[in-house]
Amino acid sequence: MQDIEKIIRLCDIIKNGKKIVFFGGAGVSTESGVPDFRSVDGLYNMKYDYPPETILSHTFFMNKPEEFYRFYRDKMLIEGVKPNAAHKALAELEEMGKLTAVITQNIDGLHQLAGSKNVYELHGTVHKNRCMKCGKKFDFEYIVNYQDNQENVPKCDKCGGMIKPEVVLYEEGLDDDVVSGAVRKIREADVMIVGGTSLVVYPAAGLLRYFNGSDLVLINKSSTAMDSMANLVINESIGEVFTEVMKRLKNNDN
Repeated sequence: MQDIEKIIRLCDIIKNGKKIVFFGGAGVSTESGVPDFRSVDGLYNMKYDYPPETILSHTFFMNKPEEFYRFYRDKMLIEGVKPNAAHKALAELEEMGKLTAVITQNIDGLHQLAGSKNVYELHGTVHKNRCMKCGKKFDFEYIVNYQDNQENVPKCDKCGGMIKPEVVLYEEGLDDDVVSGAVRKIREADVMIVGGTSLVVYPAAGLLRYFNGSDLVLINKSSTAMDSMANLVINESIGEVFTEVMKRLKNNDN
C-alpha cells in the first residue's frame, strides 16, 4: 500500500458517510481467482472457435446450446473460489450500518458468500438457473455436475426442457427490478465507492449518473474515463485498500 494519505481520506469519508453504496466490477473478483473479460489474459483474449462475445449471446445460446455450455461450464463456472478481503470488508460495512447496497456487474455470487445481504446483480448470477419449458429452478451444483451420455446441455429433471442460466447474455436487457432497485439506492446515497471496474460496460456503467451525493470514490488498478468526476481516486489493489481501511476503522486510527 503506497498512498496512506488516500487511505486515511477514504476512512474519513466512510466514517462520515450515512448511506454508502458500492458499485463493483470484475476487478473485485479477480483477486479471488475469477478471470475477467478484458485484461491481457482475460476471456476476451482467449482463442475459441467463436469469439466469447458471440458465444455469450442469446442467439448463440438458442442456436448452439452445446457449444455455449462447453464454453460456459469451462470458463464461467469456477468451482471453489472464495470471497477476498474486499468482499468481506463490504459485508462488514453493511453489518456496521454504513453500507446500504452492493451493486455488482459480477455473476459469481461472492458478495453473498461473504455475507452481504443487499446485493443487486446487474448481470445475473451463475447460482440461479431455470428450465425454459416449465420454469423449475436449479442451482449451481446441478449445472456443474450435470452429465448426459448424449450431450452436455443441462436438461430439466421434471419435464426435460433446456435449462438456461439466469445471467444476462448479449442481446438481452438488464432486469428492470434489479436496475430500478440499484438506481434507487444510488440516488439515496451520500457516498458511492466504485471499485474494480474500468467503467466501459454499458448500460451498467451509466448508473453512475444517478449519483448526487457528496463523495464519489474510484478504486481501480488503472485509470478510468470517470476519474475526473471523483473526489478520490486510488489506483491500487482493491483487496489491499479495503484491508488497510478496515484495520484503521476497527482501530479507530486517523
